Amino acid sequence: MMRSTFAGFTTATLALNASHRALEVTGQNIANINTPGYTRQRLDIKSLYLRGGEFYNSNPNARIGFGVEITGVSQLRDPFLDIQYRNQMAKLGTTDAQVAGYEKLANILDETNQNGIKNALSDLTTQLQKLAQNPNSKEYDSMVRSSSQMLLNLFHQNATNLQEVRTDLTNEFRDTTIPDANKIIQNIAELNETIKNSEILGNPALELKDERNELIDELASYLPITVKYRDHDLGAGFTVEELDIYYTDADGTSYKLLSDNLAGMLSTNADGQPVELYITDAYGKGPEEITNSIGEGVLKGTLDILNKSGGFDNPPTDVRGLGYYEKSLDSLVAEFAKVLNDLNTVKLDADGNPIPDDPADPDANRTDHVLFEPIDPNQPMSASNIKIADGWANGDYGITTSKVMVPNPDGKPGTDGEGATADENVLKIVKAMSADHQFSYTNEAGNNVDFFKGNFYNCFVNIENVLNIDLKAGNSTLENKITVINQTADLKDSISGVSLDEEGINLLHYQQSYSAAARLMTTLDEALDKLINGTGVVGR
Repeated sequence: MMRSTFAGFTTATLALNASHRALEVTGQNIANINTPGYTRQRLDIKSLYLRGGEFYNSNPNARIGFGVEITGVSQLRDPFLDIQYRNQMAKLGTTDAQVAGYEKLANILDETNQNGIKNALSDLTTQLQKLAQNPNSKEYDSMVRSSSQMLLNLFHQNATNLQEVRTDLTNEFRDTTIPDANKIIQNIAELNETIKNSEILGNPALELKDERNELIDELASYLPITVKYRDHDLGAGFTVEELDIYYTDADGTSYKLLSDNLAGMLSTNADGQPVELYITDAYGKGPEEITNSIGEGVLKGTLDILNKSGGFDNPPTDVRGLGYYEKSLDSLVAEFAKVLNDLNTVKLDADGNPIPDDPADPDANRTDHVLFEPIDPNQPMSASNIKIADGWANGDYGITTSKVMVPNPDGKPGTDGEGATADENVLKIVKAMSADHQFSYTNEAGNNVDFFKGNFYNCFVNIENVLNIDLKAGNSTLENKITVINQTADLKDSISGVSLDEEGINLLHYQQSYSAAARLMTTLDEALDKLINGTGVVGR
C-alpha cells in the first residue's frame, strides 16, 4: 500500500495545529501566572500512525507516521506532594488552633504588663503586717478586709474571663468552624458534579479542578483526609473521573466523607462540657462521635483547648487546655481560703473565752470565725465561688489577732504553743502567706493530683509560667510547621506553578516549531510543483 502523495501536507498541517495550540496553552499559563491556585497546563500530544497492522498491506520500507495528534490538555501535579501538603495542613491546623486558645488565656493570666492577683496578694500581706503592728485596731482589720475583697474581685474577674473564653470558643466552634467545614464539603460535592458533566461534554474543566483542589487543601486544615480518584464507566468505553474523600480517625475507622456528589457533614453538641464532635458519612450513616479519635486539624486543636486539662484528666492527657488553668486557679483559691480560715478559727469555752485545741476532740465547742466562704454553699470553694464571710463583712468578728492560752487545771501553761502575745495569730497568718503549701486538684476518680508546692504568690506565678511555656512551645511548633508546609508548597509550585522563564522558553520553542512546520509545507509544495509541472516535458 503506497503512502498518499499529499500525506506530507497532512503531517505539516497537524504540526502547525499542534504548535499553534501549544502556544495558546503557554499563553494561558502566562496569563494566570498570578492567579491563586492555578495549576500549570500542558498540551498532550502523541505520534499519529493511521496504517493498520496487516502484513501484506504494509511496506516495511514505508512505515512512516502521519504527524501528531492532540489528545487533550492536562495539569501538571504531583499526587505525592498533594498528599504531603494536605497532611501538613492538618498538623498546622491543630497547632494554630491551640496557639489561638493559649493567646486568649495569656490575655487573662499573664500579668507581666498589668497589676493583678500577684500585686493583690502582696498588698494583702502588707496589710496583715500592719495589723500585726496594731493588733487591736479595727481600722487596720478593715484595711485587711478591703485588701482581701480586692483579691477576691480579681479571682472573680479571672474566673469570669476564663468562662467567657470557653463560651466564645464553644460558640465559634459551633456557629463558625463546623458550618465552614460543612460548606467546603458541600462545595466540593457540587464541583464534582459540575466537573463530571463538563467532562461528559468533552471539556476537561481544568479551572474547576483548580478551584476544587483549593477547597480540598482548605478542608485538610480542619481534619485529616484522604483523597481518592476513580474512573466511572459511562458505557462504550467512555469514562469520567470521580473523586471521593475519606476521613480516618486515630483508631483506624474510616468514614467516606464525600462520594462524588454525595456529601457527609460534621456536627457538634456544643452545649456542655466536654464539647463533642460527630460525623455523618456521605450516605447519611451516623452521626458517629469522633471527639477523642480525631487525629489532627483545626477541629482537634479547638477540642483540645476546650476539653483537655493535661495532668488533671483521668487518665492524663497530652494538652493543658482551658480546664487545666481553670482548675489550677480554683485549687489556688481553695487552698488560700482553707489556710486562712483554719488559722482564724477560734475555740471558746462555756464562758466564751478562747481555749486551746483538744486533741481528743478537735471540734469541741468550735466556733468558726472563717474569713472566706462559698457564695453557693452547695458548691466547693473556687475562683468564682468565694466571698468575704458574712460574719467578717458585718463586723461580728475580725482577724483573730491572738489565741490566748488558758492555764490547765494544774496551773501550768496551756498547750497552744506560740505564746500569748497580742499579735501571735496575725503573725501566723503573715507567715502562712509566704510559707510553702501543697497545691493539688482532686480529679474525677477521687485522686489528688499535686501540681505545685510553694506560697500563694509563687503558685500564681507558676500558673503564668506554665501558660507561657505552652504558648512559647506552641508558637515554636507553629513556626516549624509553617516552614515545613512552605517547603512543601515550594516543591508543589516547582511542578504546578507557572515559571515565567520556562514559559518564555516554551514560546520560543513552539514558535520555532510552528515556523518549521510551515517550512515543511513550503518544501513539500515546491517538491510537488516540480513533480507536476517539471516532469513529462521531454521532446516538447
